Amino acid sequence: MNGFFNEAKKDKVISGGFLVTLILILLIFIYVLLNIRLLPPYIPLFNQLPWGEKRLGTTFTIFIPLGIAIFVAIFNAIILSFIYKKSQIISRMLAVLSILIAFLSFLFIIRTIQLIT
Repeated sequence: MNGFFNEAKKDKVISGGFLVTLILILLIFIYVLLNIRLLPPYIPLFNQLPWGEKRLGTTFTIFIPLGIAIFVAIFNAIILSFIYKKSQIISRMLAVLSILIAFLSFLFIIRTIQLIT
């Protein structure tokens, strides 16, 4: 595993991808912490469900997209560590996928908080 990290640091796409992912995750966390006191007790987070109380979640459910972004980044890093030497293109695609998930989570949380505040 240590050898992977040395080789991954040399690959600019992978190291840059996970750096951008980490920055986006930190931005999500900071943005939510700065705005959590402004949120109402129940927020409409599950918009795909039918109208009513099923669409609402507590204030702390705003951390669900953040948790998903963190889980995907860690999962992709683990998978990437096993397949890096076999297929570098798939490893790079996993790094870009981590950026995409973190960015979409960032947009979702910003849009949700702006909608309800």
